[in-house]
Amino acid sequence: MKALALISGGLDSLLAARLIEEQGVRVIPINFLIPFCHNKKAASGVNSGLDRIADSLGQGLKRIDISSEFIGLLEKPRYGFGSNMNPCIDCKILMLTKAKELMGELGASFVVTGEVLGQRPMSQHKQALGLIEKKSGLEGLLLRPLSAKLLLETLPEKEGWVNREKLLNFSGRTRRPQIELANKFKMKDYQNPAGGCLLTDPQFSRRLKDLIRHRQLGLENIELLKLGRHFRLTDQAKLVVGRDEKEDNELLALTKDKDYLFMPPLEVAGPTCLGRGEFSRELLELAGSIACRYCDSKANPAMTIVYKRIPEQQERMIEVRPIEEDKLRTFRI
Repeated sequence: MKALALISGGLDSLLAARLIEEQGVRVIPINFLIPFCHNKKAASGVNSGLDRIADSLGQGLKRIDISSEFIGLLEKPRYGFGSNMNPCIDCKILMLTKAKELMGELGASFVVTGEVLGQRPMSQHKQALGLIEKKSGLEGLLLRPLSAKLLLETLPEKEGWVNREKLLNFSGRTRRPQIELANKFKMKDYQNPAGGCLLTDPQFSRRLKDLIRHRQLGLENIELLKLGRHFRLTDQAKLVVGRDEKEDNELLALTKDKDYLFMPPLEVAGPTCLGRGEFSRELLELAGSIACRYCDSKANPAMTIVYKRIPEQQERMIEVRPIEEDKLRTFRI
């Protein structure tokens, strides 16, 4: 007997998979990648903590990128958003629909998730759980082991594939029962339960709304949202200012043709800034003055900012003064 287990890296999904494995079911861990989860970077193939825990289930983790399909949900999700830009119900339906498609290919008889009744107000009350199960085409085949005793009996339980008495009745937002169970299973390397999805973050959501409003929603622009300070200069142009050396290097890695890079001269400490869009001479000066604002130039506020347009190698210089704080705020996203 095989089951697909949706693994996020958070504790709940790992516990749910382990509970089913303990009953002699062969668990196949699946991790769906979207551009708004911190585990996106793990797709490089590095053996992350998520990989190690999935390996402990006896199977290698299968990563499936559904980024392009997920982006389509954001402009108008059928079941709406949570407190920020998180379309939780639509997200779960998409992932579980994909899981259903994989069942035949991988020889699985049912699907396992780590959802806990009442843990999340939008997507984990009984009505939402039933809707997700129905719309994904998994009626009777979606087992939520952590709260199974509080939910309707599923086909795996009715058929004796798993023992309902060995499933659990967790509910609400407390984490204590999960942590106690993790200690029992000697699990240590798992993500903070509240840190998985960037769409629940208010600042990230503001930046995402700005992209949608300006019809610039796309994977390349979404990756930029995770870095730096963001400034909307015009409908067609924005500037991202790195906050430290690590972000400066990440911005450099995300540049594409026709982007602009702004930076201080070598003798001055300051950020790398990435400009994307259409830049007039006036906007080049504005971007330079914003870059200047974050440079270490207290002794002489007026300074030279170096800029170039990718992929050109020629560097140009522009003389600017740091933008005034009141004006800076009007551009900040």
